[in-house]
Amino acid sequence: MKIEFYKYEGTGNDFIIIDNRDKKLKADNHALWKKLCDRHFGIGADGLMLIQKKKGYDFEMVYFNADGNESTMCGNGGRCITHLAKKLGIVKGKTAGFIAIDGKHEANFVGKDTVKLKMTDVKSINDQKSFYTLNTGSPHYVTFVKNVMKLPVKIDGRTIRNREPFKKEGINVNFVEVISGKTPIQRTYERGVEDETLSCGTGTVATALVLAKNGLSTDKYHCDIQTMGGMLRVWFIQQKESFKNIWLEGPATFVFKGSYKI
Repeated sequence: MKIEFYKYEGTGNDFIIIDNRDKKLKADNHALWKKLCDRHFGIGADGLMLIQKKKGYDFEMVYFNADGNESTMCGNGGRCITHLAKKLGIVKGKTAGFIAIDGKHEANFVGKDTVKLKMTDVKSINDQKSFYTLNTGSPHYVTFVKNVMKLPVKIDGRTIRNREPFKKEGINVNFVEVISGKTPIQRTYERGVEDETLSCGTGTVATALVLAKNGLSTDKYHCDIQTMGGMLRVWFIQQKESFKNIWLEGPATFVFKGSYKI
């Protein structure tokens, strides 16, 4: 049996996407997803997504980390799967509506390869003095650092991700450097990948909201973040300690189409 797949990337965060509207593939085939994501013995990706049918929506997004396990929301993945849905004719206009593990999402095309994705509201940010934790569809840890480009992200991120109280469920760890007059720089260690990725969409949202909470955002209504794979913009409306109308805007790039024999 051959599986047709599409390879996408959003600011360097790369994905395998499979059109599974016919349900020929079982979503619980975790060993296969892990194999496909392997960069040495498979196709290679930070994660894998299935496009599936869902009544009342254009499609359903089912997301798996590189370890093969189903995971929480992926912002960069959400933009990429929307782009593919348009390419496949599932989405006809400039707006899409889909369902993911954290609920319904709206996505708008603001350019040929630029997608703006609505994220879940954030009711609160937990200030732990030296770091912040919040859930933007996925759990995140945000901390401010100096010389972020010299930081051993894989080592420090793994240490934080595997310590209590995060060890059991895991947490994505974002290291952020803020320099006056310059765009904030973010580097992220992702659980499930268990390594640094070039970008993390929900992590960028988390960082933007923490910056806004501290009066450090680019603008009252948006914040630009420089990731290792490119620039992302986060839009939001702040209401004291909570945030609503959150949108993640950035590129969704088709890389290639292929087939894999199983």
